[in-house]
Amino acid sequence: MKIGNKEILGFAALAPMAGVADRAMREICEKYGAAYAVGELTSAKALTLGDKKSTVFLERGNLSVFGNQLFGGEATTMLEAAKIAEGFNPDFIDINMGCPAPKVANNGGGSSLLRDPVLVGQIVRAVKDAVSLPVTVKIRTGWDSDSINAVEIAQICEENGADAITVHGRTRAQMYAPPVNVDIIKSVKNAVKIPVIANGDIVDGISAKKMYEETGCDFLMVGRGAMGTPWVFDKINTYMEKGEILPDPPLETRLEIMMEQLDLMKKYKSERTVLLEARKHVAWYLKGVRGAAALRRMCGEISSLSDIDIICEKALESGEDV
Repeated sequence: MKIGNKEILGFAALAPMAGVADRAMREICEKYGAAYAVGELTSAKALTLGDKKSTVFLERGNLSVFGNQLFGGEATTMLEAAKIAEGFNPDFIDINMGCPAPKVANNGGGSSLLRDPVLVGQIVRAVKDAVSLPVTVKIRTGWDSDSINAVEIAQICEENGADAITVHGRTRAQMYAPPVNVDIIKSVKNAVKIPVIANGDIVDGISAKKMYEETGCDFLMVGRGAMGTPWVFDKINTYMEKGEILPDPPLETRLEIMMEQLDLMKKYKSERTVLLEARKHVAWYLKGVRGAAALRRMCGEISSLSDIDIICEKALESGEDV
């Protein structure tokens, strides 16, 4: 697949999950097979007001292929933010029109834009004209079941210069609960000439190939399927290339990868922040461990690095579910 003139190798990318897919997670996922990653959701308004905390989200780190994701509800603000983001040397700019979070959607950004096709076109055109980079857009199937308009939105994005579009196969109202609607993703693919990236419910090689076959998409994006399982990309790549089902690494190896991710976090964040965020990341890595519920409760109380060591010891003592 190509995004603009940038050749993207592989089959799946890491989704831009706010508060989850930080620099450390992006780098660990690339190590285990992610073709590219998109940075965390970044407020265009905050960037234009000079917010230093927001610029952290724009740092590409050591990634081979990386995009910055912006959200906002005003074309002029998105234009100015895109210029700022371009200065951080991403490979492309991604416009978020799919985030369902109330603090984003209720303030004119993210998935709320799906309700205003004219504004969608204005924003995409403004950003495209403002930067020399490729521009991609991430959308959902619609705002709710009464306003499924992904095809219309995708066509508007293409007409206004978008180089690729990612479709999460649910409406904003559905959030993350029901299965994705592959038929709508397929309809988008059939309606535009730019690459279409399918997102939603991709957790292994089998689900990845199923998504490819049922939608005809050009590429995949994995979000929650990579939380605590960065090796999911290796599983997808192996199945797509060889038809082989790659097993999860043994528990000891999984915990070593977890510590590798936490070590990266320590390089980029304060110890206090790492400990707070480790609570969720460690809990995700413990999936499949006997007595995981009790261990996850311990994760919620992590307050020191030694707490993590104790949790790992107990996990190894408990062993894996069979």
